[in-house]
Amino acid sequence: MKLALIQMDIAWQDIDRNHQRAISFIKEASGHGCDVIVFPEMFTTGFSMDISKINDGSETDSLLSQAAEEYGLYIIAGFPVKENNIARNIARIYDRKGRPVTQYTKMHPFSYLQEDRYFISGSETVIFDIKGIPSTVFICYDLRFPEIFRKVAKDVHLIFVIANWPSSRIEHWKTLLRARAIENQCFVIGVNRTGKDGNGIAYPGCSCIYDPSGEMLLTGDEKEELLIAEIEPSEVQRIRKEFPFLKDMKLL
Repeated sequence: MKLALIQMDIAWQDIDRNHQRAISFIKEASGHGCDVIVFPEMFTTGFSMDISKINDGSETDSLLSQAAEEYGLYIIAGFPVKENNIARNIARIYDRKGRPVTQYTKMHPFSYLQEDRYFISGSETVIFDIKGIPSTVFICYDLRFPEIFRKVAKDVHLIFVIANWPSSRIEHWKTLLRARAIENQCFVIGVNRTGKDGNGIAYPGCSCIYDPSGEMLLTGDEKEELLIAEIEPSEVQRIRKEFPFLKDMKLL
């Protein structure tokens, strides 16, 4: 399976410009024969708490659906949506025919920057298939809460984490992604933005892929780029058979 990880330097609150950049990246990923393309959290606006700059997401949904079908890619993308004056920080998944497969709402709004004042929290994990491989997705601050990862660990082989994770806590990002891979014996694919947002917060990129043993397969640097990696999903089954740790897990 060939993955394209998009380290976007997100244009602050500029949905049209970010749409244009997304299509450019999708075309590039298709040209490399990628199966899946993954965009970071809130790729249409950046991590903005200005609800007036958020729409219902229908334009983004249409754009991504059409692109997934046209270029034959699975797309995982994070963007904010407004529903009856309530905002959600979501990840939406599209299959190769452009159909929205499922939607995940961030379960842990980042209260440190008052996200919980403007965005409703999700209550459920999601599981979806990519080329028959069971997968799940979480968003940024969710990474600090291993309990929700453990809920789906036995049922998935790929865990995607999309983020706006700041440079000031980059070591936490790398450490927690690796920990989630080791403890859940999954591939963990972390996709983070780069650049600086409208609040002056810097983001390091450093999108990463860790295998089910916690070995790093790929990492990006601070520049905007499309990162490509091939993974062998059957490695999950091999590792779990050789080291059957998950069978001893007890959820309290």
